[in-house]
Parts: sequence; structure tokens; C-alpha cells
Amino acid sequence: MSCVQKQPKLSKSEELLHHASSQKTIQISARLLGMEGDPDLQFLLTGGDLLKVRSQSWKKTRFLKLQDDCKTIWRQSKKPFKSSQTFPVSNISAVQIGRQSEGFKKNTEEQVEGRCFSIMFKGRQKNLDLIASSEEEAGQWVKSLQKLITCINNQSRQQKAEHWIFSCLRKADKNKDDKLSQSEMKSFLKLINMNLDDDYAEFLFKKCDTSNSGYLAGKEIEHFYNLLTQREEIDVIYGEYAQNTGFMSAKNLVDFLMKEQREKATLADGQRIIETFEPDEHVKEKKLLSKDGFLIYLHNAEAMILNPEHAEVYQDMQQPLNHYFISSSHNTYLMEDQLKGPSSTQAYARALLKGCRCVELDCWDGSENEPVIYHGYTLTSKILFKDAIKAIKENAFKTSDYPVILSLENHCSVEQQKVMAQHMSSILGSALVTSPLGDDMPKNFPSPEELKGKFLIKGKRLNKLEVSFTEVAAAAYDTDVTEEEESNDEGEEDEQKEKKSKKKLKLAKELSDMVIYCRSVHFNSFEDARKNQSFYEMSSFKEGKAVNLAEESVNAYIRHNVEKLSRIYPSGSRTDSSNYNPVPLWNAGCQIVALNFQTDCAEMDVNQGRFLVNGKSGYVLKPAYMRDSATEFDPITLTRGEWLKHKTLHIMVISAQQLPKVNKKKSSIVDPYVKVQIYGVPADTAKKVTSTVDNNGFNPAWNENFQFDVYVPELALVRFVIKDYDTTSDNEFVGQYTLPFNSLKMGYRHMPLFNKTGDLLPSAGLFVHIMVLDGE
Repeated sequence: MSCVQKQPKLSKSEELLHHASSQKTIQISARLLGMEGDPDLQFLLTGGDLLKVRSQSWKKTRFLKLQDDCKTIWRQSKKPFKSSQTFPVSNISAVQIGRQSEGFKKNTEEQVEGRCFSIMFKGRQKNLDLIASSEEEAGQWVKSLQKLITCINNQSRQQKAEHWIFSCLRKADKNKDDKLSQSEMKSFLKLINMNLDDDYAEFLFKKCDTSNSGYLAGKEIEHFYNLLTQREEIDVIYGEYAQNTGFMSAKNLVDFLMKEQREKATLADGQRIIETFEPDEHVKEKKLLSKDGFLIYLHNAEAMILNPEHAEVYQDMQQPLNHYFISSSHNTYLMEDQLKGPSSTQAYARALLKGCRCVELDCWDGSENEPVIYHGYTLTSKILFKDAIKAIKENAFKTSDYPVILSLENHCSVEQQKVMAQHMSSILGSALVTSPLGDDMPKNFPSPEELKGKFLIKGKRLNKLEVSFTEVAAAAYDTDVTEEEESNDEGEEDEQKEKKSKKKLKLAKELSDMVIYCRSVHFNSFEDARKNQSFYEMSSFKEGKAVNLAEESVNAYIRHNVEKLSRIYPSGSRTDSSNYNPVPLWNAGCQIVALNFQTDCAEMDVNQGRFLVNGKSGYVLKPAYMRDSATEFDPITLTRGEWLKHKTLHIMVISAQQLPKVNKKKSSIVDPYVKVQIYGVPADTAKKVTSTVDNNGFNPAWNENFQFDVYVPELALVRFVIKDYDTTSDNEFVGQYTLPFNSLKMGYRHMPLFNKTGDLLPSAGLFVHIMVLDGE
């Protein structure tokens, strides 16, 4: 699958702004994607009839095609007078061939398997299940869509911005005459989230209308585009170092990298950057870097705020499993709230694709001897256990190769527990860990590296693991025995839990045997755990209990987590699927801090930021002082120790680019402000806020300076959030970016922005200056 990303060959006037004919629009869009003349793109532009499946009785023909902008899918009913719908290709998370979705499995027969494909969306949007007329056609749709998605994802920030602006210009040109009237220009400005004073808009129009014709065309539109996209802050930085007839030499670039960006750089580095990022061949031949090339470089991943080395797996992955923070989900099957919302296998796919490494399965007896998953004693819908395991198997290792923990909350009868064991064994196969690694009784956890591509089961076990290494093992398994359930098991109301805790849970040997490294046991005290529990025995803590321990006995909790695994889960009172702040629990060394992944909130932003690094593997190594059983670390009192590394963080919030509208009304323009937050130990927690820029989401500028003291940098996270100020209601979320403090790059840095659901906003960004100095 290839899509060559090359700079447009047409002039800017033609490439970005000439949009009269449909064919020219397609040509320009294809060039910006690097897909000019591509047969897969042509297939999508032609489109075709597909059968949309919603239920066994609702199957209707829909015509789907890619629009001329090459980034929007259009679909329409075959019935006359029915309205059409569109959705951006950037909203697609995956395209799957076959009857993989639960909708397909429920509503279609096996004989149509090869003709089926599903479009999965980011956020909470439901899958689009479609049936093509033949297996070949289904394969062509999947192949073509996957290639288009890859090409869109591979676009540079510059190309995405140009593509977006071009699309807005095309929309603004109502009569498609390849010209912009003054009213069309105002319409375009609103589309790009910018509202100019009428007098200034008129001044700008007249300045560009050099022909005095009353409209802008050709070079005049290009002039207008250049005025809009000019970034004074970049002009100033570039001008400071472009001392060779207005261009940067390799030496100038190295000076910039060393002085401003605080990077070690050689002349060879400068020459490589020019060769890679300079778009003008004539300038490149002279071994110089133009302002356009400089900006393209600043938008590249190697020059952005996240240390590019940390974007890959860079930590030691050979440490025991419990020495890592592990990205974890609570009630993973739920799409919405905890009381009446839908359960779905799609929720498992979404969590795993976001790097989650510990998913939860609430298992109950179902009809026809098939266990089901749902939130017990509620009206949430049910899904088959075997379908959830299939979805987990399908998506487990697409984002990360490192192990996935299946946290079983088992309410099933012995018979259906046996069915659960059969399903996991047959579906997961050799990837399921069913015996300790090695021949001897283990004394510690294996590492994530040793467990790559493996599944671990967390649940109850009939006896200690050591028993299976003795001669009496067989006798111990002669009959099903019982084990007291944890009194702090989740998923039930407190009164029901109290009753349940007095009952005994009968376990099937087949399921019990699958629990190797994560045996669930009740927590009594840290002393009891130290004296009586084996390393593989772990407890689950309700949020309130965990927070109390993290406040009142935090050092003991940290030491406990050096030896054992701990899982934290939200309080049962969070029926709306809201989340708690995970940071105090990470500060206490807790590894499996489970959150409601389906909820859009600051806590999930912080979780995404914690696991943004180390290759998005879902595993982040804890600091050395949280892996030492004799540690004196206390994040609250902060006594002196290796953890205390006082840093002063200086941040200048400079500008933002192409912020999205949060109110879809054409007349609505964003009034943005930026909030910078530090998450970490209590002494480091802080926030600062910029002023508000009125009526400008296209290129707002702040140039405001903030300073923060950070005492425990290894545990600190920095969050940048942009909101739309509103005097009459709550300020609306626009975008955010969170990353670990130690992953910050110094100097002038761009950062991408994520939307509410944690997905990338295609062309939006924030530009800042970062400086980290040793504290006094």
C-alpha cells in the first residue's frame, strides 16, 4: 500500500485556490494526498451501491462515493427525496472485511461472509455494516478505503492545512465561478473560524483586489491566502537566523537548533534537514532552507514538542510486569453509562486500539449455555462472552505488541465457567498463558518483553500456584472447591455486595487453571499481604479505599506495589461512567488504574498523556525509587531523596492554528484561551490561564509567559487545553495535548491537538516556547 507524499507541482494559485470544475478539484485534492491517478482513489470517486445492515429486517441499499475533496464520503438512499449524508474519512478508525461486527453476526448468515465489510468510527459513532454485490467488490472497497486512510494520515501538517483551506475556499465559492466576491470572502472567513471587523475585511479585500473588479481571482486569491496564512512569529524566528541573502544555510540552521532548541546538532544534521524538508528544488540545490521549508520542518514529528525518541519504545521492557504503569479499562464492554447503556464488542476494539492493556469482562450465565457479559443488576444490554473474546483477539496487538490482561469478574455457574474456559482456549490458542514461563515455580513476574503477544487471565484460583508444582496437585483438583469472594468486588450495589461476600463462589477447575500471574485475593492489610501473599496474588481496590490508602499510608502502598500488582476501579456511585483522577494512584505506585474509556473527560486526557510515550505500548516503567522495596519515597511530604529534582519550567504560549468550530453554526466563531496544567505530586500541581482572543480560531496569538516549579519531574505531566470562552454558559472544550514532563523538548515547538474523544484534530495545533532550568 503506497501513497507517495510529494509537494504540489502546480502554483499555489492553481493548487489551492483554483476550484471551478469538479475535475480540477479532484486533481488538486489527489495531489495533496499523493494519490494522483491512483486506481483505488478512482474506484472510491466512482462509488457504488451497497446494502446497509441495521437488523435482520432492516437492510437497505445505499449509494456511497468519495466526494471531490477526496476526504469526505457521501451516502444516499435510493428512494427519491431522501436526504444524503456525509462523513469525513478522518473519522474512520478501521475498515474490516467479513462479518466481524456483532451487528453482522446477529443479523446476517454465514454465506455472505466474503461480501461483508464494516467501517468502524472513532468516538461513539456506530459501525457502518455494508454488504457488497461480490467478494471482489467488498475487497476493493476495503483495500481502497484503507489506502485512502493511510494517505490522509501520512499527510504533513502543511498538506493537511492546505487541503483544509482549499476545501473551505471551494465551499465559499457558491456559484463555482473560480472567483471570490466580498460576501463569499466573508463566508470563507467564517468557515475557517475567523471573524474580521467589517471595515478590516473590506480593507483586506480591496488590498487584494488589484484589478478593481469587485472580486478576487487567480493571483489575487493567492495574495489573500498568503496574507491569511502569514505567521509573524515564524517570520521573526526565521529572520533572526536567515543571514544568507534571506535564506538559512546549514550553519544558520545548526545555530538555531543549538541556541534555541537546545539540541546537539552538526553540519550534517543541518544538511539532512534541508535535503528532507526544502520544497523548492532551486533553493535545495544551493543547500539553503527557505521559510516554507523551515515551517515544514517545525511541523514535522522530529521537531515537535514530544521527544521523538520517546514516541518509540525506549524504556527497559525486561523488568518484572508489576514495575510498570499499565493502561487499564473499567467495564470495558460499556459504550455509555453504567445503568442502561449498550454493551458492545466494539467497545473492546476501541479500548485496545487506544493502547489499553487490561480489559474487564463481567461474566454471567446466559441462555443456551452461553455466558454473557453485561453490568449485573442493571438494564445494560448483553453480549456473548465468546464474541467479546473474538473481538479482543482481533484487536489486541494492533497498537501494541505487549501483553493484554483479561480481568474476569466471574458470576457464572461452574458449567458456564467451563464454557468460558473452552472459548478462551479455542479462540486465544497458544497466545493464552496457561502455565508459568519456565520449568520451575516462578519467584517473580515475567517481563512485558517475555510476554509479548500473550494474554494473561486475572481472576479467582482454587489454590496457590505452588500446589501445581507438588505431587498432591492432582488430589487438590479432585472436585470443585469453593473460595470466598472478595468483599470489595465491583459491579454490584453495596447492599448486594455485602450479601454476596458471605456467599461462596464455586470455581471450575478448567477456568481456575488459567489464572497464573494474576490471582485475585481479598486485601486485608499491607502487613498481611507481605506475610501471606505470593507475588502473583493481587487485590482490587475501589477508588475511595485506594485514595484513602494513598493519602494515609502512601509509602506502605508504594512498597506493597513494588512486590504486588494493584488494580483500582471507579466507585459504584459513578453511574454516569465519570472518572476519578488517576494521578494520586500512580503516585502510590498502583499499576492497573482502571478508567471508563468510553467517557470524554480530563481524566482520560491525562491517562492518554501518561501512555502517549514508550511507543504507545500501554506500559510505562515506574521510576527507580518506586521499584525499590526499601524506598522512603512519599509524594505528599516529599522528604529529600533521589526523586527530588527541582526544575523550573518556563512556557510561552505563542499562537494556535486552524482551531475547529465547537458550535456548528456558520456564524459562530471561537473565542479561544489556553490553560496550562501540571499534574503530579501535590507540590507540583498547578495551572495558569491565558487571556481570551476574540473571534479568531484560525490564527489566534497570545505571546504570554508562565513559570512552574516542578519537584518530581518523573511523575509530572503537562496538559495544554484550549477552550472557547462563553459569557453565558460553560466554556466549551476545543482541543488538548498532554505529555509527560520528561518528554518535553525545549525551544520553539508545535504540538498537535486531540479532540474530546482523544482523536487527532487533522490540521489544528498550538505553538509554544519551552525552557526547563534547574531549580534553586
